[in-house]
Amino acid sequence: MIRTATPSDVDALLAFWLVAAENTDRHDDPAKVRALIERDPEALLVYELDGAIAGTVIAGWDGWRAHLYRLAVAPEARRQGVARQLIAAAEDRFRAFGAFRADAMVLNANTDAHLAWTATGYKAQDDCARWVRPL
Repeated sequence: MIRTATPSDVDALLAFWLVAAENTDRHDDPAKVRALIERDPEALLVYELDGAIAGTVIAGWDGWRAHLYRLAVAPEARRQGVARQLIAAAEDRFRAFGAFRADAMVLNANTDAHLAWTATGYKAQDDCARWVRPL
C-alpha cells in the first residue's frame, strides 16, 4: 500500500532511512521532515508492507520542476517492485500538476539505486552537473 506520510511517521522514517537509504551523508532533522510534510502533505510517499515502512520517495513539485528524492527500499523488500510502484505514484502526482519531466537525485556511488532508476526509464544526465553550497 502506498500512502502519504504524516507527522506521526517522522521518527519511523528517520529510523528507516538509516537502514534503507544507504551511502547518505545527510543529517536528518525531524523538524525539517515535519516541515516538509506540513508544507506539502502529499510529497512524501510511503510504501507499507505488513504495517511497516518498506519504501519511500519524496516527490517534490516546486511549480516548475518535478524532483524525486529519498527513494529508499528496505533491504528485505528489494527486487519486489516497491521502487517501481513508488516512482509510478510520484509520476502520477507530477502529471496531475502538469509536469512533463521528472528528475531524480541519485548518488553516484549508489549503484544499486542506478539499477532501479534505469529499470524505470531514467537516465543519468551528462550535460550538466548539480552544484551545491552548504547554508
